[in-house]
Amino acid sequence: MSRSKVKESTLVKYTGIIEKHIKPKLGELPVEELTSVAVEQFSYEALHTLKLAPKTVRDILTVLSSVLEYARRQYNGKLQSVDIVFPKEKHSDIRVLSPEEQRQFVEYLCTDMDECRFGVLLALMTGLRIGEVCALRWKDISLSAGIISVSATMQRLRDMENGGTHVVISDTKSSTSNCVIPMTEQTLALCRRFAVRDGGAYVLTGSRNYIEPRVLQYRLKTYTDACGLKDVHFHVLRHTFATRCVEAGFEIKSLSEVLGHSSPRITLERYVHPSMELKRSNMDKLVFQGVLSPS
Repeated sequence: MSRSKVKESTLVKYTGIIEKHIKPKLGELPVEELTSVAVEQFSYEALHTLKLAPKTVRDILTVLSSVLEYARRQYNGKLQSVDIVFPKEKHSDIRVLSPEEQRQFVEYLCTDMDECRFGVLLALMTGLRIGEVCALRWKDISLSAGIISVSATMQRLRDMENGGTHVVISDTKSSTSNCVIPMTEQTLALCRRFAVRDGGAYVLTGSRNYIEPRVLQYRLKTYTDACGLKDVHFHVLRHTFATRCVEAGFEIKSLSEVLGHSSPRITLERYVHPSMELKRSNMDKLVFQGVLSPS
């Protein structure tokens, strides 16, 4: 794995997978004995014995596939081909704030609002990820154009050289995550209220000091606890934003671009949770000619 070809966060993630999962189970096995059967057994144990999530196992197998491809190149293609079957991901129901919960939460944030509460509300109103909110500076918000330009994210990563962890501000998770979000009049008014002249100041603090994701997640919990809301982590705000957009009739491709997704399919599969009321409203739009109307 070349350090120069991947982001630091990716390198840390892949190294962790190798050290925690691949080496303990397969590290002592000669590369010539890494067969399709051995990999299938490895995958089965990860899913059913260790009870790892399908997404985690897919990540592990992706790294293992890269390792095996590298080994084949070193052996000039003489190693046998290994078939890897990736488990299907099961998308469980994601927590979404109901309209009443959202109203209650927004009212709470707007009471004695400070920069941090403003940042949380901004995420709910735009779908920003927690790392993107933490990395957002006032230079990224154009009050004249009414847009937010998302180009950076903040993470706390393991320090591979010295141990411990450190905060890293880097490019967003992918090129499609670099997006421009048009603001509503409500969002723009809030931004005007909290804007500072220093473009390098972080939105969450109004200064050059930042709030990192785990601190913001902790503060979010204090806010939701005060409202009596259960099981609300930061990504719930993103899911809620996407759901409200669909309920309002938002065009999916545009929503996908606002969320920074690589395709509308991801938006539909993972982030859109239409209510029964919306489903019924859409069904009521159907008209079948020749069918008698109810008397």
